[in-house]
Amino acid sequence: MENIISIRFFVITFFWSWLFWFTSIVIGKREGLSKFNFPLRLIGSFGPVVGAILSLYTLNGKDAVNSFLMSFLSLNFGFKVWVSIFFVAGIICVIAWFLPELFGEKRLPINFKKIYLFLPYLLLMTFLGGGQEEIGWRGYILPFMENNYGLIIGSLILGIIWAVWHIPLWFIPRANQKYMNFFAFTLQCIGLSFFFSWVVAASGYRLLSGLIVHGAVNTFLEIFPILAIDNNTKQKRFWTYCILIFITGIIIVIIRTIRT
Repeated sequence: MENIISIRFFVITFFWSWLFWFTSIVIGKREGLSKFNFPLRLIGSFGPVVGAILSLYTLNGKDAVNSFLMSFLSLNFGFKVWVSIFFVAGIICVIAWFLPELFGEKRLPINFKKIYLFLPYLLLMTFLGGGQEEIGWRGYILPFMENNYGLIIGSLILGIIWAVWHIPLWFIPRANQKYMNFFAFTLQCIGLSFFFSWVVAASGYRLLSGLIVHGAVNTFLEIFPILAIDNNTKQKRFWTYCILIFITGIIIVIIRTIRT
């Protein structure tokens, strides 16, 4: 049964996302249709959500879907989790943004400096800017991955699959992924997979924590940019960030393994 759940989720997730993303690739090369690129990319990003809901509905019925969605309503993560979400997401991004300056890199300007913009942007990133993916990744499929493969291997496999899921974005015109090294991006996905997995577990499996930590990561990346929109740069900030995230994820896994 667990294999059926996993296969069904991944097939639906990839089919939904790649359908819209490959459509975006095709129309992006045609004049007058490029305006549809962003809507198609956004709709495609809901693949893990669609995968989770359709898998639940077809395997367990409407009541299971309702119960699953209701499980996202609690914000009672605990003080430790709330602090960890914003400290880890923030400090790694700031270090990666600033550290290359010590080695001669030109500073990338902060995108917005007014603190009152943080919360609206966090909400946007949590529910539309990447955080929504966690309804499927950490909210639905992670428990099956960990049950089948264990704490470490389950999150590792999910991190790699998560990276592969993004591949079409490298071919969509004007998408930022074309400036990213895919190997570095995969390291980032693995590190974040370990980190997000711990956040959800430490929150008492209050699944909204997964959405918020993903939203926080993306919000800090917007405030302190680590990606230069330039094909001729070595992207030292991006590499620094991905390596730091990966190391952080490994440390988290080691600590969790020792404590279990």
